[in-house]
Amino acid sequence: MADKGPYVQLFSLHGLIRSKNPEMGRDADTGGQVKYVMELGTSLSTRKDIGRVDLFTRLIVDKRVSSDYSEPIEVINDKFRIVRIQCGGRKYMRKELLWPHLEEYVDKTIKFIKRNHSMPDIVHGHYPDAGYVAMQLAKMFGLPFVYTGHSLGRSKMARLLEQGMSEAEIIKKFKIDHRIDAEEHIMARANLVITSTQHEIAEQYGLYHNKDVPEYRVVPPGIDIDTFYPFYHDMLDDAERSENTRYAQASMLKELNRFFMSPEKPLILALSRPDKRKNISGLVQAYGEDLELQSMANLAVFAGLRKDIDAMADNEREVLTEMLLAMDKYDLYGKMAIPKKHYFEYEVPALYRIAAERRGVFINPALTEPFGLTLLEASATGLPIVVTDDGGPNDIIHNCKNGILVDVANMKQVSSALRKIIANKDLWERYSKNGIMNVRKHYTWQSHTLEYTSAIRKLTAANQHSNLAIAKPSDSIGRQLMNLNHFMITDIDNTLIGTDNAQLEKLAQLLNRNRAHMGFGVATGRTADSARSILEKHGIPYPDVIICSVGSALFYGKSSKPSPEWARHIANRWNRDKIVELLKDFDFLEYQEEETQRRFKISYYMDPAKDRLSTIHNHLTQNRCRYNLIYSHDRYLDILPYRASKGKAIRYLSYKWEIPLKNFLVCGDSGNDEEMLRGEPRAVVVANYSHELADLKGSRNVYFADSECAGGIIEGMHHYRFIDEARGD
Repeated sequence: MADKGPYVQLFSLHGLIRSKNPEMGRDADTGGQVKYVMELGTSLSTRKDIGRVDLFTRLIVDKRVSSDYSEPIEVINDKFRIVRIQCGGRKYMRKELLWPHLEEYVDKTIKFIKRNHSMPDIVHGHYPDAGYVAMQLAKMFGLPFVYTGHSLGRSKMARLLEQGMSEAEIIKKFKIDHRIDAEEHIMARANLVITSTQHEIAEQYGLYHNKDVPEYRVVPPGIDIDTFYPFYHDMLDDAERSENTRYAQASMLKELNRFFMSPEKPLILALSRPDKRKNISGLVQAYGEDLELQSMANLAVFAGLRKDIDAMADNEREVLTEMLLAMDKYDLYGKMAIPKKHYFEYEVPALYRIAAERRGVFINPALTEPFGLTLLEASATGLPIVVTDDGGPNDIIHNCKNGILVDVANMKQVSSALRKIIANKDLWERYSKNGIMNVRKHYTWQSHTLEYTSAIRKLTAANQHSNLAIAKPSDSIGRQLMNLNHFMITDIDNTLIGTDNAQLEKLAQLLNRNRAHMGFGVATGRTADSARSILEKHGIPYPDVIICSVGSALFYGKSSKPSPEWARHIANRWNRDKIVELLKDFDFLEYQEEETQRRFKISYYMDPAKDRLSTIHNHLTQNRCRYNLIYSHDRYLDILPYRASKGKAIRYLSYKWEIPLKNFLVCGDSGNDEEMLRGEPRAVVVANYSHELADLKGSRNVYFADSECAGGIIEGMHHYRFIDEARGD
């Protein structure tokens, strides 16, 4: 941790994030979370006890959205910037479609960290997609991991089931099963979960199997009280207002007044994304069925930004269509405003103040609300609130005493609460004053970041002293790999380990002495457990990387779980069951024992004979299979995904960890090593090689050693002066 304070990396992948003119409400993914992470980063960067802050999101190059989102780095101030990293192509896509591309995001973030020499002190993931990314980075680098869910999958699943959707429909549309599984893993790994309310902990996180694993801290978000100043300031200090603020108010008044027959009436204001959970049609129904309320007040619903409803996503189109139909059903023309756009920076604060000046009410009729930033914004300007009793608003009403909680499923209760506040002048004044005063007491960014900074500094200090249930930074494989620019990778059987134990011991000592300069890995047909067992038996140092099962799995350090990034990478177009079925009638193939089979490896015994390999190739190719076929020792046939092999795994490591291929020394003895021995890496073929490698003689960067096994590896190192080069001698 730097003397100036921790370097914080925030992750929020979905939606559209930029510093100027945020497009709040443009779609379901660009809502309160986008606003929260931007304001959190900005506020943290003003603190002297924070070193710097980077907000990582997705880079987007798409003519449908602003070119602002295609800038790799957006500098906000001298301590805060937005970092955009590409994954899943460059097109803008909804968050449910990002899941298959998160490993790509992890890999590219690692590259960014290494390239910029910018190891964070703490990572904080927002929502399960970014939570997954932050979790993988924390595990790789031995970092404290903070998580904020914003909303949770199990809660959403329950709501959608109540609304009549089937589980199969929910899974297909929202990938909810994948999300819930990710959330369970995140909660098992997170060192701290930051929530906005106690209700969120009990009623939402409480639904998870791993609910008792992380520590929780309730840190309510803040608002910018300079932007959301009280409505009466406009009356008293007109000369001090900026021209932008004055224009925004005039623009909003003009926009609202064109809808209303009696614009002087009190204004009921609703502001949300066009999402079913926000229950906009329920609000219109409550207003439409209460003639007394219609006579007392107008209704304005700002349901995101829209141009052409037909061109919007299904969920948004359905919500807006229902709203328009309800408006028509209850004949609310002249009483209800439905503007198509609003600009967040100036016009939204102006809207709240206009409603407050007209003695109106802000309403949030959502079926459930995790927190409700708009409630704080409205309250800060002096606008009383009516709000759902499901979720975080309970805490806001308890702290601010500035409105009424309602069961939004009860239309009469909703309309009654609105009438009560509008009709009772003293009650309106009390709620207005309480909101202005208590928001400033309980919900400022200064108080939020004070508590947030205290929590994360505690985590980073504990991590330095290895008191957390995570890897010590000094033991972290990610930190080790970050510092390397040279790597030796060898096959095990008949390459590393043979009959000359003296040479093997000499090589082990050589590896131990140079661990700080040179990475060590194995690439083997064995399983990870088998590889670890034989290395330990022969006193070989623990490898930084294990490429096992002929390249179909990749393990880092002492991790018992294979790299999910590599697994996701090689899974593309792999159909194991189809290949097994296609080859089941080939009588010259013998399916190996189950313990040798793997998700990404199909293994057979096959004796050598003319045309057998070409017959298999032709059959699989004609049936549109994508695969990689490896035959070795005239006995073992392995079929892998087309992206998998020892050589491809080495190229993947080179890409991910920014170690040039020419700085890899690879050593092998048989046909399943051939691919990794070709190309840019410097290769060593030990003297006891099998005949399959004879064709490599004379190839560029391939050295045929005179010594066998470990002795041949040492000979190859000297030939290339590899250790001297790794040391920088």
